[in-house]
Amino acid sequence: MKKLILAGLVGLALPAAAMAFDADQPAQATPPASAGQASAAQLDQAIAGKWRDPKNTARDAYRHPKETLTFFGIRPDMTVIEIWPSGGWFTEILAPYLNAHGHYIAAVPPGSKSRTALENKFKFAPQQYSNAKFVEFDNKQPTLGPDGSADMVLTFRNVHNWAADGSAEAMFKSFYKVLKPGGVLGVEDHRADKGKTLDQVVNSGYLPTDYVIKLATDAGFKLDGQSEVNANPKDNHDHPKGVWTLPPTYDMGATDKAKWQAIGESDRMTLRFVKPAQ
Repeated sequence: MKKLILAGLVGLALPAAAMAFDADQPAQATPPASAGQASAAQLDQAIAGKWRDPKNTARDAYRHPKETLTFFGIRPDMTVIEIWPSGGWFTEILAPYLNAHGHYIAAVPPGSKSRTALENKFKFAPQQYSNAKFVEFDNKQPTLGPDGSADMVLTFRNVHNWAADGSAEAMFKSFYKVLKPGGVLGVEDHRADKGKTLDQVVNSGYLPTDYVIKLATDAGFKLDGQSEVNANPKDNHDHPKGVWTLPPTYDMGATDKAKWQAIGESDRMTLRFVKPAQ
């Protein structure tokens, strides 16, 4: 393009310095994005992915995927284990985000419907999920992989299940073992009122925040941050069928559905823990 412009200017009395600048000055490259900017852009692309189920994208306003994963400190070159992804709400974002430069591992119980659902999801969009892997675990005696092999372990809305069946302590110990020193554990779960004990709320799906923090610190983690990104002040934590009264479950069926819909999804704690460097 510069040669064409110069050719069109033949015969005009341009200053020699200007001619030298146009002809000889190298093209100025766009400054490279920082690693953080590149990671954020890749996360945006994964969240906007056309492979995501429309029913899942409709819940972004409640689940805040970008803010949550950014708070946890995720990067596209990490090895990330997602614990019990169920139908794969976060899998649809995590696995494609990590596909090129990192590793996504879905940890599921043996023979679970979750694995079947995820395998079907992976077949639907093989380009996005080609490097996704599975590990199966028994939540009573869990092993998630070789010790010190993961950069990050994530679990969304699962701790209340382990609290109810008595396997929570074993699960958190397994998170600690599989993480590298300096590795991150990210936990999101339904948050009970302050002052409530586990016995008071365990059947509601809500959990005391201090109980979850103790599970992690007893396993060896250090609390590294708490976020209110998934807080919902409309949720008073007191519903006929616990957290499952609210969307997306609606365990009350049509009864008072508009009321539960107006509240939205549950009020949740979002906690980041770190395995101390050794």
